[in-house]
Amino acid sequence: MSNALVLAGGGVAGIAWELGVLRGIADVDPALAEQVLAADLIVGTSAGSSVAAQITSGIPLDELYEAQLRPETAEIEVDVNTEELFAKYGAALADASGVEDARRRLGQLALAAQTVHPSVRLAAIDARLPVKSWPDRDMRLPAVDAETGEAAVFTRESGVTLLDAVAASCAVPGVWPPVGIGDRHYVDGGVRSMTNADLAAGADRVLIIQPVLRDAPQPWGDLNAEIAALAPAAVHVISADQASVDAFGTNALSPATRAAPARAGRAVGAAHAAAVAERWG
Repeated sequence: MSNALVLAGGGVAGIAWELGVLRGIADVDPALAEQVLAADLIVGTSAGSSVAAQITSGIPLDELYEAQLRPETAEIEVDVNTEELFAKYGAALADASGVEDARRRLGQLALAAQTVHPSVRLAAIDARLPVKSWPDRDMRLPAVDAETGEAAVFTRESGVTLLDAVAASCAVPGVWPPVGIGDRHYVDGGVRSMTNADLAAGADRVLIIQPVLRDAPQPWGDLNAEIAALAPAAVHVISADQASVDAFGTNALSPATRAAPARAGRAVGAAHAAAVAERWG
């Protein structure tokens, strides 16, 4: 039986929350948590790419979780009005001719935006990575080509550094600079889908962790369709509850949010542990 772990996007708050969920599973069933962390395949999108890199680094989960509770961080504080940002996205997407055209338009928005220098952003991402090399297992980190709108999935076979792959998957259009890799530039994997769960197709058991309410509309992608593409796998989805959403606040990209989402995620993980065990036990 092959296991896959899917870690969705959700900003700095989402990183903390997803680590909290995993910590909460470990509170209830340490052996189950080890099994989840040792998944044969990990799909990490945006925030989830950072979590994927951390949990495959060999650093104990306890340490990764506790780091989210400390105010000290190398993350960059950024003042983002989510409503205004998505209004910009909506304007850019008006009259898009299709999916790739829509992604390309978001890429163009990203390329034109005034952001921190790419080197500053890369330094912040580098600080997230306890180990700089790819793990010796199947880890898939999606991003989107800013010029063409084509999706890319970086793996250890891609010839791309783990730092560049994570940074690309985390490059929120209009907030962070696109990441240059070779002669291309890439933006956030969430532009394809916030979950990209379909990339886990072929696994027998799939655990999806997403820091949004289960029925919240997704700006891009369709989780229900992605789950259908995973058939006949046994799939369990852990979504945020209202307490978690409240903990995220109005700016999930702010590092000041981390502690509250981490604790909220821990409670959610503990609550789901039995259901996960039914499918993974």
